[in-house]
Amino acid sequence: MFRGVGRFAVHRPWLTIAGWIIAAVALAMLAPGLKSTTDETEFLPSHYESVQVGNLTQKAFPQTEQPTAIGVFQRSDGGKLSETDKRDVAKVTSGLDAKHRPKIAKVVTNEQAVSPNGEIALANVYPTTKNSFDDALPDSVKALREDAKELLKGTQLKLGFTGPAAQALDSKDSSGDTDSMVMSATFLLIIVLLLVIFRSPLIAIMPVIIIGIVATVATGLIGTAAEVGGLKADASITAILIVVLFGVGTDYILFLLFRYREHLRAGQEPKQALVEAVARVGETIASAAGAVIAAFLALLLSTMGMMRAMGPSLAIAVAVTLVAALTLVPAVFSLLGRAAFWPSKAWKKTPRNRFANGVGDLVARRPGIVAVLSTAVLAVLAVGALSFKAEFDTSSQMPQKLESVQAMKDMQRGFSAGQSDPAMVYLKSKDGSRLKPAEIEAFRGKLEGIEGVTSPVAPAVANPDGSVAQYRVVLKYAPTSDEAIDLAGGDLRKTSHKAAPEGTEALVGGTSAVLADIEDAVGHDYRVVFPVAGVAIMVILGLLLRSLVAPWYLMIAVALGFGATLGSTVWLFQDYKGENGLLFMLPVIVYLFVVAIGTDYNILMVARLREEVRRGIPAREAVRTAVAQSTPTVSAAAIILAGTFGVLILADNSMLQQMGFAVGFGILLTAFIMAMLLVPTVTSLLGHKAWWPGHQDEPQGEAARSAEAGERIRA
Repeated sequence: MFRGVGRFAVHRPWLTIAGWIIAAVALAMLAPGLKSTTDETEFLPSHYESVQVGNLTQKAFPQTEQPTAIGVFQRSDGGKLSETDKRDVAKVTSGLDAKHRPKIAKVVTNEQAVSPNGEIALANVYPTTKNSFDDALPDSVKALREDAKELLKGTQLKLGFTGPAAQALDSKDSSGDTDSMVMSATFLLIIVLLLVIFRSPLIAIMPVIIIGIVATVATGLIGTAAEVGGLKADASITAILIVVLFGVGTDYILFLLFRYREHLRAGQEPKQALVEAVARVGETIASAAGAVIAAFLALLLSTMGMMRAMGPSLAIAVAVTLVAALTLVPAVFSLLGRAAFWPSKAWKKTPRNRFANGVGDLVARRPGIVAVLSTAVLAVLAVGALSFKAEFDTSSQMPQKLESVQAMKDMQRGFSAGQSDPAMVYLKSKDGSRLKPAEIEAFRGKLEGIEGVTSPVAPAVANPDGSVAQYRVVLKYAPTSDEAIDLAGGDLRKTSHKAAPEGTEALVGGTSAVLADIEDAVGHDYRVVFPVAGVAIMVILGLLLRSLVAPWYLMIAVALGFGATLGSTVWLFQDYKGENGLLFMLPVIVYLFVVAIGTDYNILMVARLREEVRRGIPAREAVRTAVAQSTPTVSAAAIILAGTFGVLILADNSMLQQMGFAVGFGILLTAFIMAMLLVPTVTSLLGHKAWWPGHQDEPQGEAARSAEAGERIRA
């Protein structure tokens, strides 16, 4: 099948390329754009309490005002606010309110907004929309910051904005530089490394152009699927999509080009060499893509809508990349012919690659020792994963110099840490009847008695028909801190549920409660998604290798690689740098990029080993040749992908640093220890048993006929 696909693309290159260009242009013009949201409640199933609270709020309190941002006033010298300062606070607030920025309903302050210690005053920024995650709100907060500079002149005050919209603004601005840095680094790494490997400017540039076309097609298809299926994508999907496309796309292009060059060196004509390359590595690329697609589609079992949306999107991107690798890439290089390698002459002869040959010799001569040592390295690093602690306080991982972070710290000098985003507790009549005033007040008393709740709790606000009472419960902790999450999902909910009078029910919502529900959802996903993805990958490996044995030790190796990656990150950031924990989504990120994409290298190595064994050469020589021939491909692909993520280590954001190190280091572990050392040595040690029951190691073609002739002579 793959030979036929390669023959069509190679011998009809203009038709193939035209088809891709037409598809890219049509989708770019007609496909809807990707929808995105950063409201985590939209990603949780309806049975979670925080989601029920959101629905209840919309129905019972449609006019409820929640500030989208908070202005934090203080004296420039840090002293107590004088009466003049307080009048200036009111004047500046009125000036900001008069600006009428888009989606901003009002900016207000009052005497109660001055802290008990007299050092801090607050101004609440209320939106016109119930959606506090509206994309226009951060831009309006940015404008208010500029407005404040002029209004503060002549006063002794300074002002900083914090709260959801301000944090979203700072996060977007700080990550914007990172996105451009990652993109620049990706292009630079791909171009420079391909230039070093092939010494050809055309080969260095063509993958970037090809992947650009693939990205346009993939994005258009994802947008169309999202529009038709009502799929939502998290705000980060575009950045992740780009990395996946360039990571996977570069891998598959390298798989094909290295084999193409190998056949050219064997004396084949360019078109023949390309067809043979597609025929040889087509099944490998398809299996590798199938494993990645299966891993991504397993995210459909996630309880979080963010993950369910990300899974199909990334799966579509990989599927498009697979088709491009088997059609568009051969078509382009069919037109270029040997000129693709210009001006280098290195493609004419096989260079003496000391590193690749050295690794091949080591694996072939000392398989037992290499297997034990590589397993030991991964196992020791994996021990650190046992200490993994999920961190949900994303603000603590943002650069501390950001205005929203500093303003939050300043506010906490005068107010409770939870003042900016209180927990929302609702007491609801089950039959829709009016709640009794005594019940409402008694319930408030129960809330005040909870450890960690700031007392007194403000009197409840009832909805128009009196069937629901709303309590703004200020916690002593920052809303995204571990303490607030544990309290909202633990004692606050338990006590509220228990204290609800007969005939009523209590519900707890707010940011802390949402994060508590997300924590439960993530735990569920770890228990369900990972095993299902593992089984799916094993099935694909079994179909590729026609073996029931090989998939088991390959997946054990992958599990060791996952543990080693996570453990190394824990040791570096939690133990060495002393951080409270790691990004709660980090295991999923490692799963997406290290386990799913890193499996490509194992598949390439084992497939090449099977190919060499089928030639009928001795097992040791087959291992040596397979490792020596595959090492340059795996090394180049891994360095490009790891380098792309490694750039994130330079970011100020601790979350991005963790992601960059984990994925970059994990890819290197997968390539240089697992794929090059552990997998081929275990395969060598198992010998014929590794291919049971399919016996894919039996000689085929000319090698099989030679073996039969030898047997007859010996007989």
